[in-house]
Amino acid sequence: MTPKEPYLLTPGPLTTSLTVKQAMLHDWGSWDGDFNGVTAEICERLLDVSGGSTSHVCVPMQGSGTFAVEATLGTVIPPASTTLVLMNGAYGKRIGKILDMLGRPYIAIDKGDYHPPRGDEVAVALKENPEVEQVVVVHCETSSGILNPIQEIAEVCRHAGKRLIIDSMSAFGALPVNVAELPCAALVSSANKCFEGVPGFGFAIVERELLSASAGQCHSLSLDLHDQWRYMEKTGQWRYTPPTHVVAAFLQAMREHEAEGGVTGRLDRYSRNRDRLVAGLRELGFETLLADEWLSPIITTFLAPNSPEFEFRRFYDAIKARGFLIYPGKLTVADSFRVGCIGQLHDEQMDAVVTAIAEACRELGLQVPVPAPVAAPDNLETV
Repeated sequence: MTPKEPYLLTPGPLTTSLTVKQAMLHDWGSWDGDFNGVTAEICERLLDVSGGSTSHVCVPMQGSGTFAVEATLGTVIPPASTTLVLMNGAYGKRIGKILDMLGRPYIAIDKGDYHPPRGDEVAVALKENPEVEQVVVVHCETSSGILNPIQEIAEVCRHAGKRLIIDSMSAFGALPVNVAELPCAALVSSANKCFEGVPGFGFAIVERELLSASAGQCHSLSLDLHDQWRYMEKTGQWRYTPPTHVVAAFLQAMREHEAEGGVTGRLDRYSRNRDRLVAGLRELGFETLLADEWLSPIITTFLAPNSPEFEFRRFYDAIKARGFLIYPGKLTVADSFRVGCIGQLHDEQMDAVVTAIAEACRELGLQVPVPAPVAAPDNLETV
């Protein structure tokens, strides 16, 4: 890393390895057999990680993760089918907005910014709304950093005979999930998250039978996941120009993911990153939005100290000058900021960012430990 290339403490894009960057130095023919082999290997590896090799298919889709989410929802959900959307942050709300734009009916359980949707609540909603055919949930809601209880939600869906769709954008690759055992009808993620690739495409892992039955349902030509899958099955090629350099980089990233110990190794490092970060910032007086049981190893939200000296833009710039980029808060209930734990970050970087934050506080004239945040909203589970 150079002074002009700061570490990204964000939930994607994130800091990548030098070897992942170097994988983008080669030009590929998008229809060439060698490149088709890269795509095929990526899909096979993703299915292996997901546990869906015999029951599901993997379909990559150009664009950001939201492109892949919209492609999945627009393809596998029939136009008249009702969906239950579980919301507790910006990305759950975005799923609702996508369904609004598609004209797909849905109901929502909205838990606000900092509470997880629980299985018993889902069970009640499904009993009261028998027309619901699928449930959609965000695995890790990075607007707060909360890790949602996927297992208990999946069990309720299984018992009720409803499909489960998981937006696992910022979790897949670091948090264990087996789509066949849950069960999960579709899981969506992206190249530039826990596998530590670069932005440019997302992917959906979908039950083969469900995707086979989805022909003609999509609202869009370019986002038709079924058509993308069928074309790839027939030709080995992407329908339209793929992000070739990004795809090549992702294969290198997946090989490095495997070398680190796969999901287990990645989760261990990210969890250690979070623990060092949280312990260090708590020593400085910062409070986490969430209680420890809901803290994900992906990103952590810290409440802003109650001081006129704290202004996020100045705080951000002071930390950036020391070689780190953090995220602004994305809450509606409290001033906050977020610090990510994923990407090529290790003990050294996590200790250094804590030091950078301490120095930034002193530069801004904040006393350390910093003043406690303003009174939290009712039922806010801070520690």
